[in-house]
Amino acid sequence: MKLINIGFGNMVSANRLIAIVSPESAPIKRIIQEVKEKGMLIDATYGRRTRAVIIMDSDHVILCAVQPETIASRVYGEDEEHEK
Repeated sequence: MKLINIGFGNMVSANRLIAIVSPESAPIKRIIQEVKEKGMLIDATYGRRTRAVIIMDSDHVILCAVQPETIASRVYGEDEEHEK
């Protein structure tokens, strides 16, 4: 099981990750609101601005303060290390 650092010592399983998206679009804002009402939202921003929204295969949505590109590079960086 590979764990990806999403900032502030928080980790998510790379195997359960479906998408890493920016929070600016209206459809993503709707998804966040719907998931919040269901109680499936995890806020890992520690009070900072949300820069990435991570969608998991368990229907959980995680808000984090790290750029989507940074998270993606951590996912791909870990994959490259395991291939060597």
